[in-house]
Amino acid sequence: MKEKLIENIVENVLQGRRNKDDEGIEEDYTGEPGVAELVQKALDEGIETNTILLEGLSRGMEMVGEKYETGEYFIPDMLTAAEAVEAGMKVMEPHLGDKGESEGKGKIVMATVEKDLHDIGKNLVCIMLKGAGFTIVDLGIDVTAARIVEVVQEENAQLVGLSALLNTTMNNMGDVVKELEQKGLRDKVKVIIGGAPTSEDFAREIGADGYGKDAFEAIRVAEKLLQAGGNN
Repeated sequence: MKEKLIENIVENVLQGRRNKDDEGIEEDYTGEPGVAELVQKALDEGIETNTILLEGLSRGMEMVGEKYETGEYFIPDMLTAAEAVEAGMKVMEPHLGDKGESEGKGKIVMATVEKDLHDIGKNLVCIMLKGAGFTIVDLGIDVTAARIVEVVQEENAQLVGLSALLNTTMNNMGDVVKELEQKGLRDKVKVIIGGAPTSEDFAREIGADGYGKDAFEAIRVAEKLLQAGGNN
């Protein structure tokens, strides 16, 4: 029963069905329970939150990523699936708390850097990182380096994810790295950057630890960095 329920969660993530009234991306809509209802059922039946998160929601997004990379899925499909994961996460949030954070893969502070007001890409990455088992602290847009580092200290985060969509704001990512160095935190916190004007070369130039060209790559880079010693 448990395995079947988890399989149903994975399948509904693939279909991008948030709830029973959502058709998702499938043509053969049946009106059956979607991700939100299935997650609630799993919780009601005593399935551990970490199992639902990692074997259900996270596995579903991994499969979406595989379909995206092979050309079977496109960006709209990916966004729809991510929204389904977010629906499941909202149901789970009251049941997570400190336990969910300790069982997760790590804590990441996410922000669009100072003077940049774009957040669509960052928001997608946040949803997908949550679905992959990370605890996310999203600071939003136009966030100063000082504020980012302040929250890193408060939250004892292992990783920082920075987004920028403009050539005129991407250099502010370097300010975050410098601020971490000045506060004596650089050896404790990994930094990932992403956004249209950024690149692996730019990441190296400003002293960041990784670059994610898209949301799926961001997940892989985050996992790799933490496994390599990013945990506090």
